[in-house]
Amino acid sequence: MMRNKEIKDMAIQTLIASAVLVLLGFLIGVWTGILILITVLLLCTIFYVNTKRRYRQIAKLADYLKRISNGEHSLDIRNNAEGELSILKSEIYKVTLMLSEYNEQLKSEKYLLANQMADISHQLKTPLTSMMVMVDLLKEDNLTQEKRQEFTSQIYMQLERIEWLVSSLLKMSKLDAGVVRMRQEKIPAHRLIENALQPLLIPMELKDISYAVDRKDEVILCDIKWTTEALINILKNCIEHTPKGGHIQIEVKDNPLYSEIIITDNGAGISKEDLPHIFTRFYKGKNSSSDSVGIGLAMSYSILRRQQGDIRVNSKIGQGSSFAIHLYKSVM
Repeated sequence: MMRNKEIKDMAIQTLIASAVLVLLGFLIGVWTGILILITVLLLCTIFYVNTKRRYRQIAKLADYLKRISNGEHSLDIRNNAEGELSILKSEIYKVTLMLSEYNEQLKSEKYLLANQMADISHQLKTPLTSMMVMVDLLKEDNLTQEKRQEFTSQIYMQLERIEWLVSSLLKMSKLDAGVVRMRQEKIPAHRLIENALQPLLIPMELKDISYAVDRKDEVILCDIKWTTEALINILKNCIEHTPKGGHIQIEVKDNPLYSEIIITDNGAGISKEDLPHIFTRFYKGKNSSSDSVGIGLAMSYSILRRQQGDIRVNSKIGQGSSFAIHLYKSVM
C-alpha cells in the first residue's frame, strides 16, 4: 500500500501535522500533550485501517478489470453496500454486461454473415455451373438448331434468375443496414393490390390460377413501393404452391388500430415443421420447388417490420395457406 505515491505523501503529511499538534500540546501542558497524542494515534489508526480497506477494494477492482479484459464476463462484483466504490462497482458491472452482450451479438452476426455468404455462393454457383455446361454444348458443331434455341433460352432464364437473386440480395442488404427510409403515405388499398398483382398476371394465367379481390375503399398507411414488393413476394409464394386451376383470395379489413390485408390460397399448405421458419432467410421448406431460393418471404417480413407492421400465417397441409398482414395506422 505504501508503494502508492499518493497514499505515501498523505501519510507523511499526516505524520508531520500530528507531530506539530502533539508538540504544541506538550508546550501547553503534559496532560494536554498526552491527550492530543492519544487522539492523534487513534485517528491515525482509523485512517490507516480505512485506507487499507479502501486500497484492498480498489486492488480487487483492478484485478476484476484485468480478468474482464481476459474474457471472463460472468463475474459479478456488485454489493448492497453504500458508498462511492459500491456505485463504481455497479456501474462497471453494467458496462461489463453491455460489452458481453455486444460481444455475443458480434459473434452471432459474424456467424450469420458466414452462413449467408455460403448460401449466396451456393445460390450463384448452381445457375453459373448450368450455364457453363450449356455454353460448352453450344460449341459443338453437330448440335441441332432446335437444341441451340433450347440451350440459349435456358441460359437466358438462368441469367434472369441471377439478376433477380442479386437484386433481391441488394434490397435485403439495404434493409439490414437500415439505410432504407420508409415513406409512410395514405394509399388506397385497391391501388396497392393492383400494383402487386400486375407483374404476376401472366404467371397466374399460365397456371390457370384465378383470383378475387374484396375491393374496399380502405386507405392504408404504408410505403407503397416497398409494401408492393412485400405483397409481390407473398403472392409469388402462393402461386408457387398453388396447383393448376387453383384460386387466390385477397381481402382488406380495417379497424381503429390497423389495416389488414389477407392473402389466402388453396394450395399445398405449409407443414408444422416448416411454419416457424418460413420467414428465415434462405430457408427452403419440404414443398419448395427446385428453383426456390428462400429470400422472398424473408424480404417481405423485413419490409413489414421496418414499417412497424406484422405478418402472421395460418396453414394446413392440403388446404392452403393464409397470410395476414397488419399495417398500423400510427407508429407504435
